Formats: sequence, structure tokens, C-alpha cells
Amino acid sequence: MLDFRPLIGADQDRLWRWLHLALWDPPPASLRPIDVLQSDGVRVYAEHWGREGDIGLVAVVDGIDAGACWMRLLPEGVGGAYVDTETPQLGIALEPPFQHRGFGGQMMRAALAEAWSAGHAQVSLTVHPENPAQRLYARCGFRKIGTVNGYHLMLAKRP
Repeated sequence: MLDFRPLIGADQDRLWRWLHLALWDPPPASLRPIDVLQSDGVRVYAEHWGREGDIGLVAVVDGIDAGACWMRLLPEGVGGAYVDTETPQLGIALEPPFQHRGFGGQMMRAALAEAWSAGHAQVSLTVHPENPAQRLYARCGFRKIGTVNGYHLMLAKRP
């Protein structure tokens, strides 16, 4: 059974893990070195989680935290999915045993509903052009609007 709970500051260690998983590279690449999480362009998505304006959900499958979908507003020009200071940038990850089971779409739709409820007009993300997850993102309302450093920039607008 799939449930959701808020992503809170006490989840900080798990969020670092999920951010690491979210940094997808095409096979045969494995996960990037863990120290990538300390680079300026990456840590901004997770450090000090629970700030005002942060939005996130944890997917809980049969009582196990399976992954998270989170969004954060960042300052002008910061972040790979930067559109403007009013558009939160989204990250999403599921632990490997929970991938490809339909949980990601349900989690993303629930997180987007939270963003719309919080008054956001749109949400952005970037995705590697070889990442098959972009089909999921499209089903959740994201459309390609450009390219940033070789990644597709995608935007979902409030219905």
C-alpha cells in the first residue's frame, strides 16, 4: 500500500541519499561519487531542508520510506532548472526496489498537487535526454521548454 507523508527536516540524511539517486547518468554509469553532493550546484537542492517554501513528500510503501519528491525555490540564476524566482525546482527519487512499480507517478502527481495548493503557477525540472523517466514527467504534465547544459529543461503548469 502506498501512502505519503511530508518530507521534514528530520529526513535530512534520507534526502541526501535521495538526491544522490536523483543524479541519473545513462548506463553503464553507476552512481556518481558521494562527494558530488557537496558541490554548490547540487547541495542547494537539499541542504537545510524544511526552510519556508520547501515542499516535499515521502512515498511510504507498506511502512517503508521508498523515496521522495521535493521542490525548492532558489535565488535568481541558481539551479539547473532555474526559470524564475517564483518557480520551484523539483527533484524526485525512489530507492531501487521501488522503481518501475508505478509509485513515481503517483508521488509526483501528489507533490505537484501540493505545489498548486501552495499557490505556485508552475514547477520546473531538468532531465538527462537519455533518461526514460522523461516519459513519466510528460504524463505528469511536464513539457520540454529548452536545454540547459545538455539536459532537457521541463516545465509543468498548474491546471
